[in-house]
Amino acid sequence: MRGIFITMEGPDGAGKTTQIERLKEYLTEKGYDVLLTREPGGTVISEAIRGLLLDPEHKEMKPSTELLLYAAARAQLVGEVIGPAVEAGKAVISDRFVDSSVVYQGIARGLGVETVYAVNRPAIGEYMPDVTFLLDLPAEVGIARKKNQAELDRMEQESIDFHKKVAEGYRTLAARDPERILTVDATLPIDTICDMIKGKVNELLAG
Repeated sequence: MRGIFITMEGPDGAGKTTQIERLKEYLTEKGYDVLLTREPGGTVISEAIRGLLLDPEHKEMKPSTELLLYAAARAQLVGEVIGPAVEAGKAVISDRFVDSSVVYQGIARGLGVETVYAVNRPAIGEYMPDVTFLLDLPAEVGIARKKNQAELDRMEQESIDFHKKVAEGYRTLAARDPERILTVDATLPIDTICDMIKGKVNELLAG
């Protein structure tokens, strides 16, 4: 039986990690073999590309280079991890997927949504998420949260204007695909967000 593919999206600091861990526990209790992964990353090759992309020293990186590197990391992750796991009947939860590229490179960097989809088509193949949870958060709140947690990577160090474009870009994307993308207010209590996610997952599992 084919498994399910779930992605968690949102601006930096939206609380994706917490909700992913809770969703993993929930699906495990329901009997699923759950695989967690992240973007960029999830394989040896993809993690190496992650290092290139997020290194704060690489400030000269061009938007087109960024787009292609994310797509390369994604291609390896889908081919090596996500695809085989879904075909094996597992529940795959990914911290970010192609929606991140659409928003960060397509909208915020201005490369264009259709360009991002065209570049990523060979990377994704047939494996689009069954459901995507967008944790919607004002850019100022997200960056403030990140600054309190750790050293910021290259993407996190972008200007507040860039992060505002990202937050608005996610809202635009969600409006384009409301059947797949569920928008959740990330300023709500953690338990409330978790319950909303579980409700949508139950709908998905019920078919």
